[in-house]
Amino acid sequence: MIDGLLAGVRVIELGGIGPAPYAGMLLADMGAEVIRVDSVAASGSRPRFPILERGKRSIAVDLKSDEGREILLQLAQKSDVILEGFRPGVLERLGLGPAECMDRNPKLVFSRVTGWGQSGPLAQTPGHDINYLALSGVLHAIGGADRPTIPLNVIADFGAGGTMAAFSAVAALFKAQRSGTGSVLDVSMVDGSALLLSMTYGFLARGVWKDERQANLLDGAAPFYDIYQCLDGKHVAVGALEPEFFVALLAALDLQGDPDFVQQHDVSRWPQMRKRLASIFLTRTRDDWARDLEASNACVTPVLSLMEAPMHEHNRARGTYETSEHSIEPQPAPLIDGHRAVSVPASNTGADTASVLASLGIDDEAVTDLLKRGVVG
Repeated sequence: MIDGLLAGVRVIELGGIGPAPYAGMLLADMGAEVIRVDSVAASGSRPRFPILERGKRSIAVDLKSDEGREILLQLAQKSDVILEGFRPGVLERLGLGPAECMDRNPKLVFSRVTGWGQSGPLAQTPGHDINYLALSGVLHAIGGADRPTIPLNVIADFGAGGTMAAFSAVAALFKAQRSGTGSVLDVSMVDGSALLLSMTYGFLARGVWKDERQANLLDGAAPFYDIYQCLDGKHVAVGALEPEFFVALLAALDLQGDPDFVQQHDVSRWPQMRKRLASIFLTRTRDDWARDLEASNACVTPVLSLMEAPMHEHNRARGTYETSEHSIEPQPAPLIDGHRAVSVPASNTGADTASVLASLGIDDEAVTDLLKRGVVG
């Protein structure tokens, strides 16, 4: 196992779902000590999201009790980052907001991950990934011409929320080390989703992008950047954008000199070009096409299922996934000095309560008393 880039950094993650746990996983993958603060009521239970909780320790604390709040404040005093994903105002009502925690530790990075952000007219409104994508413009831009498509919850929750929270936390840690001053990070999934559209908005400003679905080079309008069904009902992805790759595609499909393909960017020919490509790809199975086109530089790849992706030779060679009889687990990324960090299984809820409290200087007798009274679990 390689030394983690964030070795020596302690992160407190307040139990939640989605983006905050994902951010905590990313930091743990990079070597940070991540302590998840869970509910006493869940003590002893297995983690709800075992991959997102990998590499983390777990302490179960009743944050509604005075002693439980004091434990969290002591953890804040001896930590570098707090990650939380509650609705705005929840921690303030508990007396555990940034002001109280940073009073104990001025260098603390306090990362707050929400859908709408800490301020604005919708800050207190419930929502989910699909709602944040809708308000940021992302949902409008994805899908067929007739209606938007739901792109799982990987964009707002994990890309715009969790990844942005982890990145900004590391940036704020760098500042804290130099200045001695912490930061409060307002990580909004709407803000982050909008930021992911930076290149698209740049195209829009230049007049080379239409504010419509399936009307642009990268959204399925171009027949040489699209998905095609094969003989077996499976699909291939074609990404022959650049002229040299388009030429390679034509060569591989024996279409050189065909009048329908002479002008790659003649939009008037795109419908016929797509029709021809669709009929060609329907003549063979997905894996036949993938095998024969792999070395063609035509940018054609098989569309793999969740179960198939870990078995692809490229992913196996890089160790992208860890597979067992019962599970498939994407591994930490990126590679560090040519090596991949080793993930550690998630702790059961409250499994590390005693050891975490001991790190705060709380002796065994006091821990036993806290356990008996239900302050911790």
